[in-house]
Amino acid sequence: MDFLEPSAGGFADDDEVTVRPGPWWRHALWVVAVTALGVGLGWAGSLFRLGPDDYGLLAAASGSPWAYLAVWAATGLAAAGVLRATAARVPIPSPGTISVILLVIGTRLSLGWRPEALEVAAMAAGALVLAGIWSAIALRANSGTREAEGSGAA
Repeated sequence: MDFLEPSAGGFADDDEVTVRPGPWWRHALWVVAVTALGVGLGWAGSLFRLGPDDYGLLAAASGSPWAYLAVWAATGLAAAGVLRATAARVPIPSPGTISVILLVIGTRLSLGWRPEALEVAAMAAGALVLAGIWSAIALRANSGTREAEGSGAA
C-alpha cells in the first residue's frame, strides 16, 4: 500500500496495485510534492544526531546545505518522474514510498557527512538506478499479462 496515493484508503481490497492515470499536470504535481516531502524529511532528520557519538549518524555539518539540497531535489524530480511515468502505464507497487525513502536516505547522509561532489553524484546515480530497476521490474512483470491479453488467452 502506498501511503502517498490518495486513493489508498487502507482497506483490505486496496492490496491490488492499479495504474495511476490522469492529466499530465497531476503527475507533475505529484512528482514535485513527493520530491519536496523526501528532501524535507531528510533535511529535518539531519537537524539531530542519531545514535551514540562513536558511530551514530551525524547531525548536519556546518556550512550551507543548499548545494546538497539542490542535488537531491533534482535527483528526486528525476526518480519520482521515472516511477510516476511507469505508474501511469503499468501497475507499480508504492512509487511514492520508494521515492521518499531514496530521497530521505540520500539527503540525510549528504547533509551529515558532506561528501565530495563525485561521491554525491555516485549516491544520486545509485538512487536513479534503483528507481529505474523498480520501474523495470514492474514493466517486466506486466509484459507477460499484456502479451496474454493481446493473444486472447487470459
